[in-house]
Amino acid sequence: MQINFNTKLNIKIFIFLFFLNICLLFSQNPIIPNMGVNDPHIRIMDDKAFLAASHDRSASNKTFEMDDWWLWSSENLVDWELVKTLSPEETYIGKPYTKCWASDIAKRNGKYYWYFSEANINIGVVVAENPKGPWLDPLGAPLIEEKLTSTKEYDVGIFEDINGDFFIVFGIWDYYIAKLNEDMISLAEKPKKINIDNPRGPYNLCGTRKEKTTDDKPFIHYYNKKYYLSWGCFYAMSDSLYGPYDFKGSIIESESFAHGYDSPTWPNGFKQGRHGSFFNWHNQSYFAYCDMSQTGNRYFRDTFISYINYKENGEISLIRVDGQGVGNFDVNKGHINAVEYFKSNGVNKIENSDGSFSISNIEDKDFLIFNKIKGLSDKKYIKFNGLFNHDFKIEARLNSPDGKLIGIYDIFAHDITKEREFEFNQTEETINLCLVFLGDNIDLADLSEISFN
Repeated sequence: MQINFNTKLNIKIFIFLFFLNICLLFSQNPIIPNMGVNDPHIRIMDDKAFLAASHDRSASNKTFEMDDWWLWSSENLVDWELVKTLSPEETYIGKPYTKCWASDIAKRNGKYYWYFSEANINIGVVVAENPKGPWLDPLGAPLIEEKLTSTKEYDVGIFEDINGDFFIVFGIWDYYIAKLNEDMISLAEKPKKINIDNPRGPYNLCGTRKEKTTDDKPFIHYYNKKYYLSWGCFYAMSDSLYGPYDFKGSIIESESFAHGYDSPTWPNGFKQGRHGSFFNWHNQSYFAYCDMSQTGNRYFRDTFISYINYKENGEISLIRVDGQGVGNFDVNKGHINAVEYFKSNGVNKIENSDGSFSISNIEDKDFLIFNKIKGLSDKKYIKFNGLFNHDFKIEARLNSPDGKLIGIYDIFAHDITKEREFEFNQTEETINLCLVFLGDNIDLADLSEISFN
C-alpha cells in the first residue's frame, strides 16, 4: 500500500500522541519523561499545579536548543496536560529563536503573567486572561533590559509575599530583586542586589572562590517566617526578603540518590544544573528540579519532583532523588512515609531524633490523603507505625474525608508497641486513601509509616 506524505504525518502524530498519553498516565520521576521539560517553576493557581518550563528541542541536542516555552498543568502532580506552547513569535522577539530560557508564571487580579528569559540578555512578559491564552505582549519590548544591573538579566523568578505584593528576582553569580507594580508589567523600584554570606555553588564547593561563587537560576520562597533564596540545590536563609542571606548548604548530597539516578550528571557533578523551584500545596512542600540521569544528555533534560521536609531550626533536610517521585506509591516496593501525603488537614510534620520525620499534632477530624496507592489487590492487612498517645479511631475512606468508608481501626494507647496491624478489606488494585483521625484528646499520635501486606 502506498502511503502519501499526509498519511505518514498523521501516523507520526498518532504515535507521538499515543506515547505522550502513556507518559501522562504512568509518569513519576521524570514527571513528563523524554520530552525535554526543564527549568521547572511550579505555581499553584485555581487549585491546580501549573508548570512553566523551558523546552529542550531534541534528545540529539549538542548544545542548548530551546525553541519555545511550555505551560503544563496537573491536579495531582502525576498526570500532566500541556496547556500552552508559547513561541517567541508571540512575544516582542517576533521571530523564531533558539534560546528560550527559564520562565515563571503568576496570577494577580484575575490575569495571568508569564515571564520569560531571552537567552541571558533580557526578561519579557506576556499576559492572558486564561492559561490557554491568547497570550499578548503588553510592552512590545523587554520588561528588564540588558545591562540594567551588573549581572545578566535572565533566569527570572517571581515571589509573592504574605501581603500580596509581587517581586521579581534574576541574575547569575549576583542576584537582583525588585518589587513589581500592581500592573505586573513594570518595576516599582530600582533592582537591589541581594547579599549572601559565605555562598557556595557547583563551581565553588569549598567556598574559596572570589568570583562566580553561586550559579544562575535564583529562586525565593517563604516558610515559617523565613525567606529562602536558592540557586539550584544550594540555598540560604534570611529574616528579610531583601537579605542579607546566610548560606546553609545543599539539599542534594551523594546519599540522596536511589540506584540508577546518581549518574550520568553534569561536568561539575550532581550539584550542577539543578534549576528548580520550591512550592507548597495542600500543606505539603516540594522541590521541582532539572535532572539528566535518565536522558544522559545535559542538553536534553527532564523534570523531577521531590518532597521537602524542614528541620526544627528551619534548615531543609536532604531530598530523595528517585523514580517514585511524589503523589503515588507502589506498596510492593516498601512502606509509605506518613509525611509524604498529597493532602492533609490539621497535622504537622516533626523532625525525629534520628533525622527522620513523622506526622504529629493529630487531633479529632484531622486527615491525611495519599493518592494513587498501587499494588493493593492482594494485600490483606494495613499496618500503622508510630507513637500512640491516646485511644482513638482511624477511618479509612476513598478519596476524601467524606468518601466511601472501607475500614475503621481502633488504636489503644495501653498497647506500647509501635506497630498496629488490622485487616484491610479492599480489593481494588489502586486507590486514593484518606485516613481520618477521631478522638477526644489532642496530640493523639506521632505517625511515621503506613504499610500493607
